[in-house]
Amino acid sequence: MKQHLYRQIDNAPLVVFRMFFGFLLACETIGAIITGWVRHNFIEPSFTFSHIGMDWLQPLPGAGMYIWFVVMGILGLMVMAGYKYRFSIIAFTVLWAGVYYMQKTSYNNHYYLLLLIALIMCFLPANRFASVDVKLNPALKRYNMPAWCSLIMIVQVSIVYLFASVAKFYPGWLNGAFAYGLLDQSITINGFRQVLVTKPFALFIAYAGIVFDLLVVPLMLFKRTRTLAFIASIIFHIFNSITLQIGIFPFFALSFAVFLYPPETIRRLFLRRKPKVIIPPEVTFEGKTLVQYFFIPYLIVQLVLPLRHYFIKGDVLWTEEGHRLSWRMMLRTRNGHTQFKIIDKKTGSPVYYSPDREMTPKQHNVMVTRPDMIWQTAQRIKKHFAAQGKDVAVYADSKISINHGPYLTFINPETDLATARWDYFFHNKWILLYDTNNNPVK
Repeated sequence: MKQHLYRQIDNAPLVVFRMFFGFLLACETIGAIITGWVRHNFIEPSFTFSHIGMDWLQPLPGAGMYIWFVVMGILGLMVMAGYKYRFSIIAFTVLWAGVYYMQKTSYNNHYYLLLLIALIMCFLPANRFASVDVKLNPALKRYNMPAWCSLIMIVQVSIVYLFASVAKFYPGWLNGAFAYGLLDQSITINGFRQVLVTKPFALFIAYAGIVFDLLVVPLMLFKRTRTLAFIASIIFHIFNSITLQIGIFPFFALSFAVFLYPPETIRRLFLRRKPKVIIPPEVTFEGKTLVQYFFIPYLIVQLVLPLRHYFIKGDVLWTEEGHRLSWRMMLRTRNGHTQFKIIDKKTGSPVYYSPDREMTPKQHNVMVTRPDMIWQTAQRIKKHFAAQGKDVAVYADSKISINHGPYLTFINPETDLATARWDYFFHNKWILLYDTNNNPVK
């Protein structure tokens, strides 16, 4: 195993991926400005729903967030060119982490994946060929790298696809109901709707998604099935790009293919002037300390995080506890409403305050169905009245529907959310639970 992990291979896949990755970083960040994503999520809101524990992380005032994203776009181009690579990829990772933890109204799994890959790239020698750094300092040039540099990417993308497939094994996906609703919402052209927005096609999409996520990486690792799997991957991701409009993610996912083809093939396709690598017979165990003390613990964490919801009481589909960081992608629709009742503890009288007026419509629509954001809103209400010298209790009247099912009470209406604590690792008892027949469970 060690011989395989540390053997030298052509570094063409990593070099080419650096170029793709840097270009996609620039597209993601500059595109976020052009499409209005930055304006809607950071400029227009008076505050953002940061990840719990990161409430201090709020948008820069004025045009600050535009500057933030322009800087990230420039850093992306620097990564692509391999210019001051170590500085540019670390700086981008820090800035993107700030964006990721700063808001979750527009949460997307590919934002998380992008953060993880950027973190990995901070440790990889991706600027050792076809880079400005090499032109400025020829001593940096190398034609090879240890095999673990490719393997870490293969394992990471395998984890994503594996857990995405496993998450689909629930009734709402297997009966095609969610896929049908997604197609119905996404496809608006009448000619296409007659063919694509049908129960048979929805079932096909549902099961094709399971099979694709489960098998695409293994099939691309074998020569006989690699090309067929790659063609299927192109069709799958382009279809998702057109129908779901999910930004760079389909192209980001396709870029990992460079690690699944033999390095020599990638060199011949993209770096024809690159000399053929003569692999030294001896194994030097390059990067052994980094693998042992960073990447192995990192991968263990990546395997544990998507499993944590199995150890939390309740169905993650309902409670959302353990949903994020688990590759539970495009699985369900959540609809509902939440209203707050505020009681002055001193007088016992209700007091009026509408937190909606501080939120954009999108923030409000997402907040009313997410337990962590409902809890955060209750904390904001508490702080608002505390500033006036009042101690209040905050109760939520919340009803939620999953995949257009029946509306059920979500938050215990007798729980004072102003004094309730948020449990990061276990079930929050103020989130009500139900059995398969929608009967309350204690």
